[in-house]
Amino acid sequence: MAVSLLAHEVSDLCLGKPSLRPLSVSATVGDALAALKSSEESFISVWDCDHSARIGFSEEKNDVRCRCIGKVCMVDVICYLCQEENLLSPSAALKAPVSAILPKIPGPVMHLESSSSLLEAIDLILQGAQYFVVPLPTKKSSISRRKQHLKASSSSSHNGREFCWLTQEDVIRFLLSSIGLFSPLPALSIDTLGIIGSDVLAVDYYAPASSAVGAISHSLAKQTSVAIVDGDGVFIGEISPSTLACCDETVAAAIMTLSSGDLMAYIDCGGPPEDLLRAVQGRLKDKLEGMLREFTILSSLITDSSSSDEESALYLTRTTSKSGRLSRSFSYSARMVRRAEAIVCHPKSSLVAVMIQAIAHRVNYMWVIEDDCSLIGIVTFSSILKVFREHLETICLDD
Repeated sequence: MAVSLLAHEVSDLCLGKPSLRPLSVSATVGDALAALKSSEESFISVWDCDHSARIGFSEEKNDVRCRCIGKVCMVDVICYLCQEENLLSPSAALKAPVSAILPKIPGPVMHLESSSSLLEAIDLILQGAQYFVVPLPTKKSSISRRKQHLKASSSSSHNGREFCWLTQEDVIRFLLSSIGLFSPLPALSIDTLGIIGSDVLAVDYYAPASSAVGAISHSLAKQTSVAIVDGDGVFIGEISPSTLACCDETVAAAIMTLSSGDLMAYIDCGGPPEDLLRAVQGRLKDKLEGMLREFTILSSLITDSSSSDEESALYLTRTTSKSGRLSRSFSYSARMVRRAEAIVCHPKSSLVAVMIQAIAHRVNYMWVIEDDCSLIGIVTFSSILKVFREHLETICLDD
């Protein structure tokens, strides 16, 4: 039964999904920033399309001429603006091509045919795929196809075709809906299954937040997070890319002036505390006045020309604080009741419990801690999918 479940086509997991909002590879970082701010989605797909050579309407040819080459989110923009060469002139940095913020890791976004099996998708995830681009169904009539062709000729659509994202979360959610078919696997602990990864991204609570930029960027690419620990290795919280993705570009100023622990509180869903706002204001005024002016221009937040530098700085940080309050509904559930606290589990937690907890909080990973809050490691969706894949191989060998 479990084997037949994974024979489902990936189109079964895409029912009701919205079409992707495309951004051309010829766009700038500023264009991507504007698109992200005006979108309800947390990231935008980037496409390399060549419509000039199109001859007639052919779905097969469309696959060659229109390819999604990656995705970008606000975290990509923020990390890009935190680079040393971009700090003093972020407005100039935004004129760079969007390729400057595309992940450098090859293959995180892959095209997948709607007729592909769920098992194929899982195998690709285990090979490193993070997201799939799957075509949405199109009408079959020739009249509809001609209308799509005309529409494509006068718009930025992919030759009349639409696509959606298929994520690791979608796959885990689908497996969870039929978890009883995999008995006794779901009842086993994550410790027993050996899926607790020790290769975690972590920074010290008192370390400068700027030192965590590389780890934040890497965790985004891997769909994990950056752990905040103290000197004894006790887990305190996290800097979550999913939370940062709900901020705006001005949070880069906070990253360059605060400690990792303070940044964790600054971007928390309740909004940054007043003392942290004033800390950013003062440090920007003293050390980064040029960047302050640039960010103020970027966000169209310039106060009256008679305002003092101190008033402008406070206005910027107050406006930046709005980014700390999550603007996309899905991200709120990824936080626990206590401020800036990450979603955690115990090594003896069962596989199904971890899956349910991760799905409920819309995260692709779970931090694993001991009773004394010391950090043991992390469990990811990809490691969970590997267990299911190995379980299926065992079933096939037994048969």
